[in-house]
Amino acid sequence: MAEKQLRSIQIYNNLTRQKEEFTPLCRGKIRMYVCGMTVYDYCHLGHARVLVSFDFMVRFMRACGYDVTYVRNITDVDDKIIQRANEQNRTIQSLTDEFIQAMHEDEKKLNVLPPDIEPRATESMADIIQMIEVLQKKGFAYSAENGDIYYEVGRFESYGKLSHKQVTDLRAGARVQLNQAKKDPLDFVLWKSAKVDEPSWSSPWGPGRPGWHIECSAMSTRCLGDSFDIHGGGLDLQFPHHENEIAQSEAATDKPFAHTWIHVGFVQVNQEKMSKSLGNFFTIREVLKEYHPEVIRYLMIASHYRSPLNYSTEQLDNAKAALDRFYSLLRTVTATEAAEKEDYSERFYHAMADDFNTPEALAVLFDLVREINRLKSLDEVAASRLCATLIQLSDVLGILQADPETFLKQSRSEDNGWSDERIEALIKERQQARTEKDWARADEIRDQLAEAGVLLEDSGASTSWRRS
Repeated sequence: MAEKQLRSIQIYNNLTRQKEEFTPLCRGKIRMYVCGMTVYDYCHLGHARVLVSFDFMVRFMRACGYDVTYVRNITDVDDKIIQRANEQNRTIQSLTDEFIQAMHEDEKKLNVLPPDIEPRATESMADIIQMIEVLQKKGFAYSAENGDIYYEVGRFESYGKLSHKQVTDLRAGARVQLNQAKKDPLDFVLWKSAKVDEPSWSSPWGPGRPGWHIECSAMSTRCLGDSFDIHGGGLDLQFPHHENEIAQSEAATDKPFAHTWIHVGFVQVNQEKMSKSLGNFFTIREVLKEYHPEVIRYLMIASHYRSPLNYSTEQLDNAKAALDRFYSLLRTVTATEAAEKEDYSERFYHAMADDFNTPEALAVLFDLVREINRLKSLDEVAASRLCATLIQLSDVLGILQADPETFLKQSRSEDNGWSDERIEALIKERQQARTEKDWARADEIRDQLAEAGVLLEDSGASTSWRRS
């Protein structure tokens, strides 16, 4: 059997701060770990960007012929979860189960494929404890007077290599806290001793629970091995979370941890990072009340994944307008079998292979739309084949999955007073007015609908419509 032909991919590696030709550790196989959600609330658009970004990366790598194992964890125990559960007088598991289910519902609406493995911190305690024991035996961890176990940053010589920060600068800028049990302000907790009214697990150091950083080190190495290809997450996790993961993982295994590091840029509101702590976030569910899920997904891929994404209703409206162009075409052309060798496909793959350049890939799709529109009346067969190519390439980005009529007719609000039935009735009245050559009434109805955000498209004796 001939060896499978794999496409080469260039990826910007945050560890080296340069774009590199990606070479997996095992030919044809990619092992990728992404830091997932801390489940104490609904996912916001910053989370949506991480979900969508790594989804189209996985889709593209698989389209290039790679066998991808995608792991995305769930943090289901931490200070915020405990605080929220106490505030609502409920168990931690009932809280986390609710928001895990909500996250899965949101990602499904955004057409985000589920990860291959989705480990939870609370189900990984044996691996976490084992890694801490190894670190303690090797002299990288110590027991503090307060009963906590800390990682000793000073023992790890290459600390700061991901964030490109100097330990001396970090130490100089660290706040000195009273009653701090740490030897060094940069040391971080691996295991927290049990406190009243907090969940705990038994361990060699007594009952307690893990620190956040050790959870990901234990889950990623258990699922993917001591060394794997790609580690990803939001840009805010680069330091200290991912830096600390490297320190504890490489100290425990004596092997390189992740070879390529990918970080997704922030979603911003008024030039500030969207976050729950700042209170300037919009949940996916809130935005879905006004916009089709594909509009949100399109917004996420319209900018390069590493660049900041400025959120506004104007940006969402632009995304809706762009999708309208695609769906207006798909409503009029029936796709057949895509051509085997096609220039647009090569251009699309070339763009995506350049560090997942989705804006450039979308530009190729728009060129395709223009060409299909040109061919519609000249060569129906060629137009239909190119339409199949458009759908095939769009699937790599996870868009153009909806029914064209349904998408184009969806209202931004269920309460705008303009139901499909009301619109259809007016269009029928307009058609009758046109038949009777009552052009004034026909124009009046067109203007009335346009004012309501309904655009008419006449084609011979028939009229189609869409919401602007």
